[in-house]
Amino acid sequence: MIRLNATRHDFLDRFQKMIEEYNNGALSIEELFDELVSLSKELNEEEERHVRENVSEEQLAIFDILTRPGPDLDPREVESIKKVCKELLGKLKTELLVLAWRNKRTTRAAVRVEIEKMLDAGLPEKYTAELFEQKCGVLFQHVLEKYPDEGQSVYPA
Repeated sequence: MIRLNATRHDFLDRFQKMIEEYNNGALSIEELFDELVSLSKELNEEEERHVRENVSEEQLAIFDILTRPGPDLDPREVESIKKVCKELLGKLKTELLVLAWRNKRTTRAAVRVEIEKMLDAGLPEKYTAELFEQKCGVLFQHVLEKYPDEGQSVYPA
């Protein structure tokens, strides 16, 4: 799950902390088991969240980058961000993520510019200039890591 969406890293942190606490004697086996069951339920809910949000797992990763952490958004703004995620991903995959796109400086720059342009047009005004720049950078890094070449990604087809 973390491979698909890095914003889920807190689940791994919680798991590692539980194991560490158990190994240090701070948790009994029963307490560890109860916490593991609780974590498992939360992981199952997280795994299905893209269905509740009405987006693909791939779009959810972009949505999470843009909203976690982010400003408080009303339902209309949340829907506009989902729309931006879908449009951005569609444009990147059909027009910009071409063969060996990461190897060409101009192509990488075009991807970065398109991300900035689409986010500038689609994100609510609640995003400050600083937050906007941060989100653009994190999103570009996400695209670099998750889409190594044309037609390739960590997401199942």
